[in-house]
Amino acid sequence: MDPQFPDEKHVLEADCTRCPALVACREHISWGTGDRDADVMVVGEAPGAGNPDAERWRGGNWTGKAYTARHSGRRVRRLLADIGHPRAYVTNAVKCFPCDGEGSNREPTETERANCRTHLRTEIETVDPSVIVATGRHATTTTLALEDRTIDGFVDLILEPIELPFSTLLPILHPSYQDIWRARLGYSAEEYREAVHDAIRTALGDDRS
Repeated sequence: MDPQFPDEKHVLEADCTRCPALVACREHISWGTGDRDADVMVVGEAPGAGNPDAERWRGGNWTGKAYTARHSGRRVRRLLADIGHPRAYVTNAVKCFPCDGEGSNREPTETERANCRTHLRTEIETVDPSVIVATGRHATTTTLALEDRTIDGFVDLILEPIELPFSTLLPILHPSYQDIWRARLGYSAEEYREAVHDAIRTALGDDRS
């Protein structure tokens, strides 16, 4: 067990081989972790390449746990702590590192996203969260696809709650691209952080300021 991220992994299909290209890339499947009775679920895109030599933030491809890389993971986990949900359930839409052949991430293919979608559905059914925070376009698209819904554009959906039969979906910027896009949306760093906090709390029915 990783002492920094002690939550037990929610392993749904050990040694999953649904996507041969991902099997060839990955070191570990990055299963969801956190409280399985959590009110908040965070869905990311896919684990990053990570750094196996990092002292702490090695990344999902090496820890087998979503959002455990230094840049994105630290931001997401700080967000959860700030809103009072440090043990929220955290997972990815695609559970394995999609490598580009040069050590970096590529976008998961539609087939890869579809292959992993049943895992995400099982996680949602198990946790039954009040709000699903989708970090980025791919996480939002995959979650909506569970209801056969599509989107024309992602930016207009940011911080706009979407009611689904199983939860409220709240799209936010992916932390890796947050600094670029939040300015285009007219937010300072502090304003965006507060807007995300307020939107999650509103979705939870929490009226704390």
